[in-house]
Amino acid sequence: MPPPKRACRLALLAAGGAYLLFLLLFELPSVSISVSTASPAAAAAATTHRPRRRELEAASSSSSSSSSPLRPLKTAFPSRRSPLAVSSIRFRRRNSSSIDASAASAFAAARPLMHHLLSSFSSPSPSSSPSPSPSTSDSCPSTISVPTHRLTSGGGGGNGGGVTVELPCGMGVGSHVTVVARPRPARPESDPRIAERRGGEAAVMVSQFMVELLGTKAVQGEEPPRILHFNPRIRGDFSGRPVIELNTCYRMQWAQPQRCEGWASQPHEETVDGQLKCERWIRDDNSKSEESNAQLWLNRLIGRGNEVAADRPYPFEEGKLFALTVTAGLDGYHVNVDGRHVASFPYRTGYSLEDATGLSLKGDLDIESILAGHLPNSHPSFAPQRYLEMSEQWKAPPLPTEPVELFIGILSAANHFAEPPSQNGEKEINEELKKEAEFFSDIVIVPFMDSYDLVVLKTIAIAEYGVRIVPAKYIMKCDDDTFVRIDSVLDQVKKVEREGSMYIGNINYYHRPLRSGKWSVSYEEWQEEVYPPYANGPGYVISSDIAQYIVSEFDNQTLRLFKMEDVSMGMWVEKFNSTRQPVKYSHDVKFFQSGCFDGYYTANYQSPQQMICLWRKLQFGSAQCCNMR
Repeated sequence: MPPPKRACRLALLAAGGAYLLFLLLFELPSVSISVSTASPAAAAAATTHRPRRRELEAASSSSSSSSSPLRPLKTAFPSRRSPLAVSSIRFRRRNSSSIDASAASAFAAARPLMHHLLSSFSSPSPSSSPSPSPSTSDSCPSTISVPTHRLTSGGGGGNGGGVTVELPCGMGVGSHVTVVARPRPARPESDPRIAERRGGEAAVMVSQFMVELLGTKAVQGEEPPRILHFNPRIRGDFSGRPVIELNTCYRMQWAQPQRCEGWASQPHEETVDGQLKCERWIRDDNSKSEESNAQLWLNRLIGRGNEVAADRPYPFEEGKLFALTVTAGLDGYHVNVDGRHVASFPYRTGYSLEDATGLSLKGDLDIESILAGHLPNSHPSFAPQRYLEMSEQWKAPPLPTEPVELFIGILSAANHFAEPPSQNGEKEINEELKKEAEFFSDIVIVPFMDSYDLVVLKTIAIAEYGVRIVPAKYIMKCDDDTFVRIDSVLDQVKKVEREGSMYIGNINYYHRPLRSGKWSVSYEEWQEEVYPPYANGPGYVISSDIAQYIVSEFDNQTLRLFKMEDVSMGMWVEKFNSTRQPVKYSHDVKFFQSGCFDGYYTANYQSPQQMICLWRKLQFGSAQCCNMR
């Protein structure tokens, strides 16, 4: 197997016109970062997630340049002797708004850290050598048994607190987890959608639980990836019958579910290690239907063996103890209940078996015991310094000296590591990012303490870089979990191109701010009842004159800031349109896709391995997405 490559530098770009890919990671004391890189190919996959080495299985892309980027002699950058570059954006508080206060505090808090960070680059570091091989001294237990007194109930509702068990070195082929538990009696739950169908009767009886294998948390503040989601719904769901749903989830985006509803998968369909994806069970409330009883007696008369699978009830019953075992096979997970196979779930691209470092149980469930066995004794490595292959071929090429056609800024943050539960602290990540900067010489820092409300400042930094450092005709903003097909984006830009200004993306019209809930917006933050037209944040393109306007307004302290960066861009474009010159709005849903449909421009919410998978499929002319089988 070839050595794993550096996914955070993966830039597979279309051959042809001049353009530049630019990755931004912003956070202090976990350093705010920007990365610039370009290489020829036919599409782009860009990510700043730091996955473990085992995730970086992409074949080596042709990368002709091995030299460090040549930084233009701009005041935005420190001395050429230092491999660390700093954005020139600065912030001065203009009013008493909450976002202005947050921005002013973030820049102030970063100043002493910036001084320390820049001074640490005064002398070479031995870290420029290749990353060490995974340590063999670290050992993990091959068996984990959770004492009964540590097992608390999952709490009320399907999303109760539950129990989480750490699997320090993940799982391997042959690893298994056994749970002995008892489903609770059904409880009433209100569902307005069901109430509407039932003429006002809002309460439904619910009994369900979740058994999940969790990956390492990639982004602070988000739920960890669900490598396996096994969800029995004993009282059914919208189907009205008991069902088992299996799925995966990355960055809160669910993939296509596999539903087992009592019908056996057909033998000619895809199997998992020779096992059916779904086994059959009786689909009515009786232990045996009249038809199954008749078939039973007929089989006895003619001497044929009875097909036990045809007479199986649904594997879970309220109040009845069960033993559930999840086993990792060669091609997927296999679920057995009380010794009988119930379902199998194929491994999905981007969800590594070794990443299953946690077991979660929650919902309407009383747990008796948990036992995990045949677990790996060692792990490919958790340490951030082992995420990267310090190879010359992954160094960014020189920055262009002439204007480019398209400049792409990719937002991220220094904490977008596949960080294991046991690893703590941003200091270690900070040190690794400094080593990365020293070796690859492709990092730009934006000097403020990062937070969700200040993501908008990163968008301004992208506009500034595309105006002052690498002048571009068009500037694209996207996120670090967005797979970008550069050739398709350029083709679309050329179709829309005209003399004047443009704003291209999956544009939302007449969206209203949420006034309650997790993503609520107060009237102080946004007084209007409707947002201006704005393109979804994972990927959009603006013309350079709009970017120049944004930078100028920010420098003059007249640019209005709002915590949602995509809405902010829509607001700035709307003002430019009304005060400067008309803007051509171009709406296209192909800028906000899962990568499952032919002709997409961007695929959103993709893990590093899913991006590699998408790239490989494009090589063979396929547009099939990589989050399902």
